[in-house]
Amino acid sequence: MRRILSVLAAAAVVVSGAAVAQPKVNLSIATGPTGGVYYPLGGGLANVLSKYVPGYAANSEATAGSVANIQLMDQKKSDVAFTMADAAWDGYKAQGKFAAGAVPLRTLMVAYPNRMHVVTIEGRGIEKLADLKGKRVSTGAPNSATELMTQRLLEAVGMDMTKDFRRERLTPEKSVDAIKDGKLDAVFFVAGIPVSSFTDLGATPGTKIKLIDHAEAVAPMNAKYGPLYITDVIPAKSYPGQEKVNNVATVQNLIIAREDMPVDVAYNIVKVIFERKDDLVAVHKEALSFDLKNQTKTGSPIPYHPGAIKYFAEKGIKVN
Repeated sequence: MRRILSVLAAAAVVVSGAAVAQPKVNLSIATGPTGGVYYPLGGGLANVLSKYVPGYAANSEATAGSVANIQLMDQKKSDVAFTMADAAWDGYKAQGKFAAGAVPLRTLMVAYPNRMHVVTIEGRGIEKLADLKGKRVSTGAPNSATELMTQRLLEAVGMDMTKDFRRERLTPEKSVDAIKDGKLDAVFFVAGIPVSSFTDLGATPGTKIKLIDHAEAVAPMNAKYGPLYITDVIPAKSYPGQEKVNNVATVQNLIIAREDMPVDVAYNIVKVIFERKDDLVAVHKEALSFDLKNQTKTGSPIPYHPGAIKYFAEKGIKVN
């Protein structure tokens, strides 16, 4: 955020009667692993902001995911971030991995639903969550929201990810490589659809992808952590060789900023997302879910940024 504040403080200076051009507003966007959905969408957002908002220069960076993104926000190393609602709630409430202190987060918009994928392949003897016991399983990269949600999901069905199987902590792309090499049996990853790494796995000759149902975990997860999760589906044929609907747990994704982001900056970010939605859909089809109707008081567990509130009010939507 220091980048934004220092740039905005450098207002146009008049020298010898001529106005010096203002520096650009530089924005750093924290995304996720390269094999997920945050990463391409974050890159698309950086492109449209840089292209369509005069005076803006945005860049995106690959990260481990939601928890790491909120840590970057706390350290003022990122200005905008993609995150799952449960991780944002922990940061805002100073709980879980953020027990040391609340992070001053605000929502720019509710983005799209993030569906938990539990992925394996035929021949590994896994038909249900209980079959993961004794297997080699990736529970998500360190400091990712996948890791957070995986722990909660397994806890809800009476399993312990630190004891019940041989645990790896890999990104989806590294997990898929390990599955292909016979070094891993299954992977948890929460994301939009499709995840490019799982598309690659499903398309691998001689390999049949399998997605494991786990919607039964939603009720006990919500009983302990609040109404953050919903029962949902990954439709059949979302991935090559996936013939059946997959019943899953889902959490909303948010695009967030720090509380101290200037109102006009937040306003411009939200405005360009909705006005240039087609550009983002061209990057990843989950941007089709970017919808004004999803911007509600209950849509985000943390407060909306005043800049976002201003934009949505212009569209006749009250979110505060």
